[in-house]
Amino acid sequence: MSSPKTLDYFLLTTLSIIWASAFFNIKIATYSYGPITIAFLRILFGAIPVIILCFAKNIKIEAFSKDWMWYASIGIVNLVIPFFLIAYGVQKVQSNLAAILMSSTPISATILAHFFTDKEKINTYKIIGIILGFLGIIYLFSDNLLITNSNFFYALMILLGSTFYVIGGILTLKISHKKNENVTASILIWGTLIICPVSLIIEQPWMLSPRLDSTLSLIYLGVFPTGIAWLLRFVILKRNGLVFQAQVAYLIPIFGVILGYVFLNELITSKVLVALIAVILGIYFVKRSSDKLSLVKK
Repeated sequence: MSSPKTLDYFLLTTLSIIWASAFFNIKIATYSYGPITIAFLRILFGAIPVIILCFAKNIKIEAFSKDWMWYASIGIVNLVIPFFLIAYGVQKVQSNLAAILMSSTPISATILAHFFTDKEKINTYKIIGIILGFLGIIYLFSDNLLITNSNFFYALMILLGSTFYVIGGILTLKISHKKNENVTASILIWGTLIICPVSLIIEQPWMLSPRLDSTLSLIYLGVFPTGIAWLLRFVILKRNGLVFQAQVAYLIPIFGVILGYVFLNELITSKVLVALIAVILGIYFVKRSSDKLSLVKK
């Protein structure tokens, strides 16, 4: 695989910005919509470009094949639950904090992978990364200006949402031999089917009189961070491989904090910056270990 070119770095930065932009758009969507409806419409709008791509590339969508239970399970764990928990938490927590909390996913993934996979065992680099990352999260939770008794639970829900992403990733390993586009389309279809009746029964979205900015943010959430971002991820993976694409983890929290400040004028305290640096360093050590392992195997 050739060295990354200027276009590749541009694509990586674009992917990072799109994923980072999800957090402040979720915040805007919560002004008018409930967290279940946000999760439902985000999954629905996200499914459309992925399904179109599958038809364009003549890729069979196996959502209702013999493996349907895997797709349904991953749809629940990797989409429905975390999308709901993040939207629920962002109602009371700044979007920039959500970006940092969610960026801890590679760190929690390292811990769970140690126990549930055969190849991803914890070593010295990973221990350093885990400690740094969680110290950053703990320090962030000590920021009394941004996290108080009234929103502490909401911040925990966002952190819990990141853990479900990891569990979903482990489940996805069971069908890793299948095409990425098919897997993504199938879990989006099941996620939509599962959460749709829940949204209609509990939140009754047709009764709402939503603000225009909330509706536009919700459509954006589905089409871009959920749908098009995944397609862009496939392009980057094909051009440069997993290690290069994984560098997006460093950029998301940085852009998340910047975008929250630019679009929502969110407060950036010294503890936010320290926590951001600690989490990024934690991700660096975790990924450095994985990169070294990949080189050894080659």
